[in-house]
Amino acid sequence: MKPSWSPSRNRAIISWCLYDWANSAFATSILAVILPLYFASLVPGEGVTVRWWWVRFTTTASALWAYGISFSLLLTALTAPILGALADFSGSKKRFLFGFTYIGVAFTLLLYFVRDGGYWLCLGLFIAANIGFAGSMPFYNAFLPEVAPEGEMDWVSGKGYALGYLGGGLLLALHVLIITYHEYFGIPDRSLGIRISLASVGIWWGVFAIPLFLWVPEVRCVRSTSDGASSLTYGFARFFRTLRHFRDYPDLFWFLLAFLVYNDGIQTVIAMAAIFGKTALGLDTQTLIGTLLMTQFVALFGALLFGRLAQRIKTKVALMLSLFLWIGIVTYAYFLRSSLEFWILGGLVGLILGGSQAISRSLYGQLIPRARSAEFFGFFTISAKFASIFGPLIFGLVTDLSENPRNAIVSLILFFVVGMIMLRRVDVERGRRQAREA
Repeated sequence: MKPSWSPSRNRAIISWCLYDWANSAFATSILAVILPLYFASLVPGEGVTVRWWWVRFTTTASALWAYGISFSLLLTALTAPILGALADFSGSKKRFLFGFTYIGVAFTLLLYFVRDGGYWLCLGLFIAANIGFAGSMPFYNAFLPEVAPEGEMDWVSGKGYALGYLGGGLLLALHVLIITYHEYFGIPDRSLGIRISLASVGIWWGVFAIPLFLWVPEVRCVRSTSDGASSLTYGFARFFRTLRHFRDYPDLFWFLLAFLVYNDGIQTVIAMAAIFGKTALGLDTQTLIGTLLMTQFVALFGALLFGRLAQRIKTKVALMLSLFLWIGIVTYAYFLRSSLEFWILGGLVGLILGGSQAISRSLYGQLIPRARSAEFFGFFTISAKFASIFGPLIFGLVTDLSENPRNAIVSLILFFVVGMIMLRRVDVERGRRQAREA
């Protein structure tokens, strides 16, 4: 069937993709580059002693950052399926998306007030902002099956990621200029330049999110409950009912398990790249930011490349190829010794990162019943976020126990191998038929 393109649909697609442009600034400057490096500079070189009840241990900046990511994503992962079911029931995906978005925006703006020595304040604000960022994603992703024409989900998902990498990369480039040449912008010191850059992410995210709320239509399938149950009660009930019904969608189930495993490795690479380069390789800030900035722009082309590749060689084959390449990238990362090798690594990561993420999202969108998209993308989020919990947590623990972050890299290979084995069990065509018949 030929895709049903129209001016209103094109506007909806562009507006949906602009949200990726908007929130990718958080993923780059807050989650991956500027804030991790700033946080590392706030933590004393000898580490931090954490005391909680009878537990007492000393941890490093990289491990503490990893624990903060794990904690924020744990809270998001536990609530995402419930809220997704509630959003489907009430026909209010936009309301939930709006709420999480502007919670994230508000706490990102507050990062402006983090000064020297304020690493606990920094970590607390980051955790709150990351809950907003991560919590918004299932509701944003749930609009993909609604805006993409039939047969074009791979391409639309790839366009979203590509525009996101472009937007995040452009703002990160501006941040590099502000921080490096702060005096030319009338900013007296580098620290203030960093704080202004962090706050600007909140403004960028909040402003460019607006088109989605204005021009992306929401398919409202409001349901009533026969027993007078509240919406919240319905959300919990439907969550557990969906768990039981996963046996009716075996291919969706196996894809979700595979994604849970291999995304563990991907998310750990994203979250820990900058702080790994600083602590394990001793690279300077300019090299780290420059490399990760390059990664953003390479990922733009990677998302588009794999989006088209998925249409030519089938989505599952393209995804398997990307995971095989991730194994090679992680192996190469263990042996890094110089800044030049880190630049090469950044280019390779960018090429595969955009493609593997875009294909995963579109393949999942093809396997879920459309009328329950927010609920099932809640499960997608719980897989993604639980993966993001365990990856950084393992990274932090291995780093603390071995006193060498390089050793944490080795564990990532297993995630990609096991993910590929599970993915082999997914019959995409059968899964698509089951989704259409639901």
